[in-house]
Amino acid sequence: MPGSAATRRDARLTVQVQPRASRNEILAAAGGSIRVRVTAPPADGAANEAVRTLLAGALECPRSAVTILRGHAARTKLVGVAGVSPDEARARLAALAP
Repeated sequence: MPGSAATRRDARLTVQVQPRASRNEILAAAGGSIRVRVTAPPADGAANEAVRTLLAGALECPRSAVTILRGHAARTKLVGVAGVSPDEARARLAALAP
């Protein structure tokens, strides 16, 4: 069945995060990873939540579809995005990056 949840691949993105930045933004989506800046500090998961919110807005998907899979306490994270194909995610993020 085309488009069913069983056949659609969810995106997995490598994201490099800079916490405590002056503003929330996506800097680059070139190569294999995405660089983002968030204003939130890394304490108590605030930066992780800011990353989820930023990516959900950029990918036009619900925040609940964006999950930190690995790297909760690291600057480099593996992020899963349900309902968005890897190619679609990279294209949307590349269009937003300066």
